[in-house]
Amino acid sequence: MHTIDSNTDSETIEKAVTLLRNSQNTVALTGAGISVGSGIPDFRSDGGLWTEFPPDEYATIEAFHVNPEKAWQLFRALGHTIVGKQPNPAHQALAELEQHGLLTHIVTQNVDNLHQVAGSNNVLEIHGDHLHLQCLVCETTEPFLEQYLEQGDTPRCEKCRTPLKPNVVLFGEPVRHLGAIEKCLHDCTVLLVIGTSAQVYPAAGLPEAVKRNGGLIFEFNHYPALGRSAFSGVPIITDFFFSGDVVETLPNLVIKLLSNS
Repeated sequence: MHTIDSNTDSETIEKAVTLLRNSQNTVALTGAGISVGSGIPDFRSDGGLWTEFPPDEYATIEAFHVNPEKAWQLFRALGHTIVGKQPNPAHQALAELEQHGLLTHIVTQNVDNLHQVAGSNNVLEIHGDHLHLQCLVCETTEPFLEQYLEQGDTPRCEKCRTPLKPNVVLFGEPVRHLGAIEKCLHDCTVLLVIGTSAQVYPAAGLPEAVKRNGGLIFEFNHYPALGRSAFSGVPIITDFFFSGDVVETLPNLVIKLLSNS
């Protein structure tokens, strides 16, 4: 694994830039870490949503069916953390890559829609989105309105009066777009893993699948997460590790890439 930071020699950086420039199918896998720079905290971090709302109590599909009013306490808190937030330079860097034909898809575990706001078009939201509500009976969706963030009655379907849930994947529900994700990763030559530890399946299996098929892994995190060390018994699958805040490391790489293209 090559680590790229402020002390890395120019030859190693140029090697990474060249590999990315020549990649035939580059895909990005993003997680909570890419949106921290936009003011959206990681749910799992200290003080994150899971601290106040334990997921097994609030964020399972069973919990929603049993007590949708209680589940909506979490949904309102989630909405308040997302509404009004704007893309940061890392989101914008990925949009630039797509615009220059250097990125085919983004697979994101986030539900904040910031990739699309930044200008990315080919976004596969594995955990759904916060922009809509869904009826589990009628299987219809409707736009999420900010008024739903206020305390009050639980929103209900206009057709059948069933309590609505945000169009996000709760624990116990199947993830979205898995077939499309597997298709775009089948011949992926470079996978950019950005702001995620990729420890929860099915996302955890995506870097491993790309590696098995001969693709390269570029990881952007504060600390390596894809295989800890030889002592852990888990092999390190990252080829290039970009150490630091993704709001800085990813745009810096894209600037070097586009300046030489």
